Amino acid sequence: MRAGIWLSWVVLVGLAVGCAGRQDLETPDHEAIYDMPLEEMWPFVREYFTEAHLPYREDRGSLVLETEWKQEFGGSKIAGYWHRYMVIGKRETPTKSKLWIIRITKSVNKALSLPGRELDWGIGRGLGGNPDDRNTGAPGDPSSTSSGAYGVSIEDAEDRLAFPVGENAFYVDSGQGTRDLTMEWRVFRGIMPRLAKQQQEASAEPQVAMAPGATEAPAFTECGQAILGLKRLAKPGGVLLLGELHGTKEVPRFLAQSVCQLVTAGMPVTVGLELPVENEERIATFLQSQGGEVDWLKLMEAPFWRSPYPDGRGSEAVANMLEQLRQLRTQGLDVAVFVYDHPKLAGQPREDALTKTVLAQVKAKPQRFHLVLSGNVHPRTKKGLPWNRQYKPMGYLLKDQLDHVTALDMAYDSGTAWVCAADAQGRALDCGVKEARGKDNGDRFFVHTWNSTNDEGYHGVFYVGHVTASEPAISKGLGNPGAAPASSP
Repeated sequence: MRAGIWLSWVVLVGLAVGCAGRQDLETPDHEAIYDMPLEEMWPFVREYFTEAHLPYREDRGSLVLETEWKQEFGGSKIAGYWHRYMVIGKRETPTKSKLWIIRITKSVNKALSLPGRELDWGIGRGLGGNPDDRNTGAPGDPSSTSSGAYGVSIEDAEDRLAFPVGENAFYVDSGQGTRDLTMEWRVFRGIMPRLAKQQQEASAEPQVAMAPGATEAPAFTECGQAILGLKRLAKPGGVLLLGELHGTKEVPRFLAQSVCQLVTAGMPVTVGLELPVENEERIATFLQSQGGEVDWLKLMEAPFWRSPYPDGRGSEAVANMLEQLRQLRTQGLDVAVFVYDHPKLAGQPREDALTKTVLAQVKAKPQRFHLVLSGNVHPRTKKGLPWNRQYKPMGYLLKDQLDHVTALDMAYDSGTAWVCAADAQGRALDCGVKEARGKDNGDRFFVHTWNSTNDEGYHGVFYVGHVTASEPAISKGLGNPGAAPASSP
């Protein structure tokens, strides 16, 4: 009797995993069901999280475990986002079970904080003690109060409290949780081969895209919450053009997360950045480096980062994105980057040069997927601009020479961006934090395509939520890692 049940279970597993195989590059829309009792399945859940290097605590009485916090991009010191999972075993029937996995995300930069959390409701900013004695000096300073504590203000303690240390490091300022079906299916595929003992029939987690020469790749890399709609656009030889508003924190993070999620699903990715071609070797060297102070200095000494008109492409967020891509490469994942801007040209000659550079990269490596980021004029796949009906954008030129070109415009909720725009007299560029007006479509990153292109030649949008300005990297001290950030002008 038991053997008959086991055979039925193996057949069901094969069907379930076969169906799941078609979901490898997309967010699942249904639950993963284990055709065995919860108590028999649970030990394999423990093994999966142990081997994925996700330490956890377990409530053995109720079959619930909770992982420790794990930072995005494999431990980058600048990512600023942490995730943990709460895994809950559920009985579907006496002989079937499932997992609910809740992803909890928190950030030290308060990007997820509730409205009003930043308000200061008090009349004093000191911490503790007699209000008359507050703000009289720093701890240990002779001018401070006798206890050495009352002189510590909110501003004094900001740096000390800003970075998470240990379990109690996260406060209520920033956090969100959601059920993660992608992770549920990742665990399902990871442990089903052992449960079914049929490695050929029960497909494991898709193989990651390993970089040439890499001897191993991580069993698990934290890539943030799955970007809806992204993976179905990824194909060898495909080109995804992302038209952005320069100068936000969110677009570089969207791109880094996209790369991470694609390469860990088995798709090698090449990123194209609208930075001067003169920086190609410098950026390649940084991506292959250990990311030390000297490596950062060599990267940031290029004139591009010190432009008198920093338009957002040389922002702190872009520099951090390069660090995140370097982290992925360090783990043995197949990530490549090229730059393609020709700033000495203008108008149609520049557009032609952009196209030629991108086209050469795509044709040289047709087995890779190319993510190309630029200002939102260049990706358009239709001829003409309001001020020049004969203008041929890069996207328009590329689509005639490549089979798979998709252009997405940036969509976002209102916020701010670092923008260079003509001043009131129209005589000079004024660069700084500007208001950006958008439409609220929630907090989660997603990609959405339409049935046909719009008037600008876009196939759809990529949505990044509320946007926040990112200042030039040099002004934040990234030209000299370890040094105190430069004061804002």
